[in-house]
Amino acid sequence: MVKHIVSFKLKGSPELRREVAERFKHALLELPSVIDVLQSMEVGINENPVEDWDVVLTAVVPEMKDVETYAKHPAHVAAASIVGPHKEARACVDYYFS
Repeated sequence: MVKHIVSFKLKGSPELRREVAERFKHALLELPSVIDVLQSMEVGINENPVEDWDVVLTAVVPEMKDVETYAKHPAHVAAASIVGPHKEARACVDYYFS
């Protein structure tokens, strides 16, 4: 199994960043029902105002090759388009676990 963990730092006012994060979260949470390799999706929005990063997602797929399948799926591309124009930074870690 592979965990795909991605954090996003967004641009804009705190209110805009929160609104974008909420829309992004909603779209991401729909993905397990439409992307067959995606076994689970968890999305968190930062609640600590002294931290700079806004959103973190944890997706689980069976194999490393499935990360690319998930990333290229049209539903994921649509979800990513929500955050794209507001993204200041992105960090990602993919690792195997059992």
